[in-house]
Amino acid sequence: MNDFAAFLTRPYRIEWGHCDPAGIVYAPRFLEMFGESTIMLFEAALGVRKRDMLEGHGVVGFPMVDVSARFLRPAAYGDAVTLEAAAPEFGNSSFSIRHRLLKDGHVCVEGVEKRVWTVHDAERPGGMRAERVPDAVRARFAQPD
Repeated sequence: MNDFAAFLTRPYRIEWGHCDPAGIVYAPRFLEMFGESTIMLFEAALGVRKRDMLEGHGVVGFPMVDVSARFLRPAAYGDAVTLEAAAPEFGNSSFSIRHRLLKDGHVCVEGVEKRVWTVHDAERPGGMRAERVPDAVRARFAQPD
């Protein structure tokens, strides 16, 4: 991921609850961190909190349908790290977000989440369906040429 361009960067501190008994981050915790960054990414781009975004766009949410991660260096209790998230790469109803966690400028973990923009399905009470990510949302992530 040498061509990584961060859209959102945030400092983060590794706490004991993120770690296994040896004090090393338990791998699924990285996915939680990346999921938090995804929400923060959309909030920053759209200028509203997630709950307001969901109501304003009629969205149920964006469930994860695929995820991958590469673990390059350990992160441990007490580490001050940086989380980065790239702008989404949009499909039709899906989007992928690349994430990185860095410690002292070195990549510890890199991952990709693929999520689907979902709305209520009026034909199935309580159901949901995929829908094209609105152009107005896509435009908020457009990079100037």
